[in-house]
Amino acid sequence: MKKILFLLAGLVAAWNATAGVDLPDIIGSDMVLQRNASVRLWGWADADAAVKIATSWGEKTTVRSGGDGRWIAEIRTPEGSFAPQRITIVSGEKVTLDNVLIGEVWFAGGQSNMEMGLGGWKNCPVARSNETIARAAAQFRKIRYVKVSQALSMTPQERVGGRWREFTAATASRCSAVGYFFAEMLSDALGVPVGIIDCTWGGSRVEGWLDRATLESYTDPVEELTEEAFARFPGEYLHPLKMYNGMVHPLTDYTIRGFLFYQGESNVGAHACYAQRLADLAALWRRLWRGDDLPFYYVEIAPFRYAGGDMAARLREAQCKALDLIPHSGMVSTNDLVEPYEEANIHPANKYDVGYRLACMALNKTYGFGEITCESPRYRSMEVLDGKICLWLDHAEMGYNRFEGIEGFEICGPDRVFRPAEAVVGPEPEFPLIVSSPEVPEPVAVRYCFKDFAPGNLATPRGLPVIPFRTDDFSD
Repeated sequence: MKKILFLLAGLVAAWNATAGVDLPDIIGSDMVLQRNASVRLWGWADADAAVKIATSWGEKTTVRSGGDGRWIAEIRTPEGSFAPQRITIVSGEKVTLDNVLIGEVWFAGGQSNMEMGLGGWKNCPVARSNETIARAAAQFRKIRYVKVSQALSMTPQERVGGRWREFTAATASRCSAVGYFFAEMLSDALGVPVGIIDCTWGGSRVEGWLDRATLESYTDPVEELTEEAFARFPGEYLHPLKMYNGMVHPLTDYTIRGFLFYQGESNVGAHACYAQRLADLAALWRRLWRGDDLPFYYVEIAPFRYAGGDMAARLREAQCKALDLIPHSGMVSTNDLVEPYEEANIHPANKYDVGYRLACMALNKTYGFGEITCESPRYRSMEVLDGKICLWLDHAEMGYNRFEGIEGFEICGPDRVFRPAEAVVGPEPEFPLIVSSPEVPEPVAVRYCFKDFAPGNLATPRGLPVIPFRTDDFSD
């Protein structure tokens, strides 16, 4: 009997010695944790097992796994720092997470213009890529990123691939270019590390990032949410639901500061419902990340020669309308960030200014840098006076970057035929734009860059472009 008890004790001891901690890919060495927050760590252990967590900055906690082995813990983080930290997690065996940084963490979602790495793609360059990659060592302690593995699923998943990477010359080319330039500016301004979670899929529609309950709530669903219906699509990247299940759902316990989103090209032609669906996405993600006021900053799709003439302009209009539906949001305009030769390139090279403008948005709205301007002028109202149309735009308190040579305005009369127009800047204090044409003596409406590809040159003195707009809805 004693021998049997001794053997059983040995087996128990051996089991306890080998029982381990299983962590999702995103919880690991080299990660960035949100500063000054109660961050969530999670994983799997034996059922109903104690899991002990200790950090190099002095925080400790013990939690117990559930019947399925899953556990989740919250740890308080300190002020951000470039000094590497360490976390140990013990449940039977000890797992050590090294080189952990404490700073700011942002979730970057969308399609290819957010996905596009600093290295660029074939026939699709990223401006300043060689310089940025060559200087990667200077950002080694400042920027980290995760490239979330592309995964599709009909049901919500618990795991997805994608580990934190240090920013080096060897890894820089895969880092989201928009995400990097955002992080670079933010880190320089705040003096703390910045981590970017890159959760993107080129060609994806907004519906791909929504959950089943949201999609089924629509009275005009895109299609049935079945594999049979999805099989009729020419590409998996167009499927609704699946990216949310496979890529977003597994990450919702990771504590973040806010969302960046660059998507919409694949929804051109579906502008009628886009504003509401983008608002639904923001609301869903905030609910999942337990933060109703988490900032949601997104990017207007860039000028590009689509087939419909003004279908992209209407999508941009919907994106602008979403500002009124999404609290704590902001939109970066890209109307001036393409070159004439990029008319047929849906991936314009200038990703620096996109990331820079997103960073200015975050610095102003999230971090309280009120002296940094971030809002592009947006159409507010118009009035016909003496054969001309006076326009008033919000966020134009300091006027504009030019008094003449303004490009992109069109005007129409009762015949609804738009003709090129001259625009000049009116007097203070509101700096109205006065638009006219000798061919239109009785004007009724104005449009500014309201075409698929119509880069404009009117901006604020700080370089923020006027958002394309129309004062009419003739063609709806």
